[in-house]
Amino acid sequence: MSTEPRLDTLFQALADPTRRAMLSSLARGPQSVSDLAQPFDMALPSLLGHLRKLEAAGLIETRKDGRVRTCAIVPDALTPVRGWLDEQRALWEGRLDRLEDYVTRLMEERSRD
Repeated sequence: MSTEPRLDTLFQALADPTRRAMLSSLARGPQSVSDLAQPFDMALPSLLGHLRKLEAAGLIETRKDGRVRTCAIVPDALTPVRGWLDEQRALWEGRLDRLEDYVTRLMEERSRD
């Protein structure tokens, strides 16, 4: 599987502020769906839809123990995003370095004239 569809799924999941807030909450540790739902003013089906998107993106895992469903963050789920961002940073740093060199050369040429 190409990393691009995976990145698309991850970025789509992260695009929503409610899902990002859920991830921030889960960063403190696993939580039941009921506990996770408390700060959000939304119907349970809507909340479950957000959880399904996070799970489909591989950002969280859920497990059911009796009647309680618990959600937890997948530790390395953001590795593809980190890799892509590192590639972008290297690309733009190279471009900016070349731009700086070009501007420096222009300034030197103007100061000689």
